Amino acid sequence: MKHLDVEALDTLPGKRILAGERFAFRCHGGLSCFNLCCRNLDLYLYPYDVLRLCKALHLSSETFMERHTDVVMRKGEYFPEVLLRMAENEEKTCPFLTEAGCSVYMDRPDTCRTFPIEQGTILSPDGRVVEAVAFFRPPDFCMGQKEEKLWTLEAWAKDQDAERHNRMTREWGLVRSLFSKDPWGLEGFYGKKGKMAFMSVYHLDAFRAFLFESSFFKRYKVDPDLKRKIKRDDVALLRFGFDWIRHSVWGMAVTSMRPRK
Repeated sequence: MKHLDVEALDTLPGKRILAGERFAFRCHGGLSCFNLCCRNLDLYLYPYDVLRLCKALHLSSETFMERHTDVVMRKGEYFPEVLLRMAENEEKTCPFLTEAGCSVYMDRPDTCRTFPIEQGTILSPDGRVVEAVAFFRPPDFCMGQKEEKLWTLEAWAKDQDAERHNRMTREWGLVRSLFSKDPWGLEGFYGKKGKMAFMSVYHLDAFRAFLFESSFFKRYKVDPDLKRKIKRDDVALLRFGFDWIRHSVWGMAVTSMRPRK
């Protein structure tokens, strides 16, 4: 999910789709371009994407991140992006693409699930989220855009079982938007606080171990029901990680945890 300035909207490629508007698209195996979009990608993985893929592949978050991702800190940004590492073949295909199609289709990332729609958020000058936006942006070679099937954004999300992915991506986007400013100071992102923040959303196994094997619950009050939930529910744990970043990095008060006096 991209964060945008209002002034940039008219300069972006693709057609903006408003709620209720319709666009034509259908992807199927009969198209000459089928699976061509699964090659040589800068495919961003959001925390919920990693959570789902770890479960689908029966991998720990540490193993998945080491094996399948590149972590990139772009110039002028203060929190890294996580990209899916393409296969080491001539076409640089998605590592999960097989002759039969996507091998992780039921757990495919939000970007794949939402394609050919690209989503973003408009930020105010102080970094607050103002509005969600969506653009119809298939590549030129995509023949699916010439099909006659019509969709609204809402219908497309439902058809692709993308509603929860979209919601979790938006939740992460609210946290990610905080990093329009540098919170790290001289220590930088690669200091203890930055590494902890990254772990809390992209290394959930390690984050859970930190919570339950350290003195965390002696230092913070957490509702007993929530404590039990984050011990077994990865989505609840991830949302707790979002709150941990708000609190530990930005000093924001959150309802999920309170420092003990």
